[in-house]
Amino acid sequence: MKNPLLEKWEDKLQDIFDRIDHVLEERYGELYPLRPNRPAHGKGVTPDADGLFDLGVSFSAGIGSQFGPGYVFRVKLATLARVPENLVEKVENEVIDLLDAELPKEFPGKDLRVARDGHVYKIFGDLDLN
Repeated sequence: MKNPLLEKWEDKLQDIFDRIDHVLEERYGELYPLRPNRPAHGKGVTPDADGLFDLGVSFSAGIGSQFGPGYVFRVKLATLARVPENLVEKVENEVIDLLDAELPKEFPGKDLRVARDGHVYKIFGDLDLN
């Protein structure tokens, strides 16, 4: 059984990622063909399981990380086509900008930051559930 405060915190975070996924799909979703087993945007079980973008987020205890515990994510494009690195970088920067705008709205008063942590990005800082 999960802590209800933790569930509420993670639901808010997932809502942010779902909104960001929708923005990315609107901007870039038609640029590349989807993987053959990938449903179209809005046709999957969750936003990270359909369309061109996979923005799954999960908790990391932070072992070996300079930032400690936090929520890690990658910006993945669900296509077999070759995507130019500069476009991937542009999309990653947009995700960071959107997170920087959304995190204070959903978690007012919390000092939450986003940074690259190895091969992933991490949301870290004040993870207190209260």
